[in-house]
Amino acid sequence: MSAPRRKQEEVVFRAIADPTRRDILTLLRGRRHTVGEIARNFRASRPSISKRLLRSAGLVITHRKGTSRICELDAKPLRAVNDWLRDYEAFWTDSLLTLKSYLEEDR
Repeated sequence: MSAPRRKQEEVVFRAIADPTRRDILTLLRGRRHTVGEIARNFRASRPSISKRLLRSAGLVITHRKGTSRICELDAKPLRAVNDWLRDYEAFWTDSLLTLKSYLEEDR
């Protein structure tokens, strides 16, 4: 894996590590929101809601519309998380199959 790609994936994992940022992504999954609309859903100031981490991870795209900043979700960077979890899914499947075999042999 290339260094820039690895660094980008690290930013994505860091971005979703925070529960509030995950809640923001969930909110944006439904539709676009202004920064003010997002801020009203959380106990945080507008500047903290518009943290750059979600944008630098590529998970949130912002557009100016008049005096408002419109935020929308771009879920493509989450593929890195999905790929990482897929490796563990194979591990869990193998572990469960091993457990099943062990339990069936004991009967």
